[in-house]
Amino acid sequence: MDIRVSGHQVETGAALQTHAEERLGAIVDKHFSRALSSNVTLGKAPHGGFRCDIVTHVTQGLILKGSAIAQDAHVALDQSAEKIEKQLRRYRRRIKDRHEGADHARKADEANFQVQEAAYTVFVHDEASEEEPADAPLVIAETRVDVPTASVSDAVMMLDLRNTNALLFKNAGTGVHNMVYRRGDGSIGWVEPK
Repeated sequence: MDIRVSGHQVETGAALQTHAEERLGAIVDKHFSRALSSNVTLGKAPHGGFRCDIVTHVTQGLILKGSAIAQDAHVALDQSAEKIEKQLRRYRRRIKDRHEGADHARKADEANFQVQEAAYTVFVHDEASEEEPADAPLVIAETRVDVPTASVSDAVMMLDLRNTNALLFKNAGTGVHNMVYRRGDGSIGWVEPK
C-alpha cells in the first residue's frame, strides 16, 4: 500500500512517517490486504495541538476518512487510525452479515461504480446587487463525483464509510438517482424523487 505523509505548516519527521506506515500498514494487513493508498495530512489545530486527517482508498469506490485533534502528533495519528480501523471493521461485519457466501462478499467488496462528470461552476457575485448584504455563501460545484449504483442499505453503509453528510446514488432497484443524508438528530434521511 502506498502511504504518503505530508505536513500542512508542520514538519513531518522520519519518526512520524515511520509510525504512520507501521500503524496503517498493520490495520490494512489485518483487515484488508488489497488497499490501494493512504494520505496522512498533519497540521496545526485551531487552539494548539495537532490535527491529523487520513484518507484511505481501500478499493475503487471505497474511501475511508478519519480525523482527530490531540496535543501530540503521534496521538492524533493514532486516534485517526483508530477511526479508520473502526470503519473497516464495520464494513467487513456488514459484508459478512449481508452475504453469507464468499462469492457475494467478493462482489460487494469490488463493486463497480459509475463516474459521472459534473461541470465545475462558480456562481459569480453580481456587481449590481453589491449594496445589499449577501445572505448565502459562494456556491462552488466539484469537478467530478462518483455516483454509485447501490441499494438504499448499501448507500447508507457507504455514507458511514465515507464519513460524509450526504451521498447521491443510483438506486439499483429503480434506476433513479436518490440521496441519503445524515439528519441533525443523528438518524438517516432518504430522498427519492417521484
